[in-house]
Amino acid sequence: MKRSIFHPTHPVAAVAICLAGICAVASVNLQANDLQVGRYSLFATTPTKAQTDPLQVTITVQFPDRVRTVGEAVQHLLQQSGYRLAGTEATRPASAYLMALPLPAVHRSLGPLPLKRALETLSGPAFRLVEDPVHRLVAFERCAMEWQAVQGQSRRSDGIETTNRQLFQ
Repeated sequence: MKRSIFHPTHPVAAVAICLAGICAVASVNLQANDLQVGRYSLFATTPTKAQTDPLQVTITVQFPDRVRTVGEAVQHLLQQSGYRLAGTEATRPASAYLMALPLPAVHRSLGPLPLKRALETLSGPAFRLVEDPVHRLVAFERCAMEWQAVQGQSRRSDGIETTNRQLFQ
């Protein structure tokens, strides 16, 4: 009796079955960091960008009426992030000046944008956000800008004349 090519003990059939199994496993295209949660669904087992860097989380915020200064707004933004504002002993007087400024009406509603960008928006172009990921601290330092070098007189809104160096020291 002649054996059929489709008989399971035929050597060609055994090789074909093995190759089909290898092709089926290879076609799934699973990576080491993927988890199959259904027949057609894969789940990435790696953390998101926001989970690895909490300042990259996307936020949308409407500040409550009790938030009146830039410093209070920064504290409000950092509440759920795991970061905190560096103490006044670690920052310069210009940073304390920034924190005491009233919150502009245009900044009462921010987003959607990354938390880091929201903090930079609150500080404006005159300050740079400094982060310490080890201690999870943030601070602001004054940027070296051309307008700070100007020695001319500046008149504040209350009519007091001061030099630019007095305002930003």
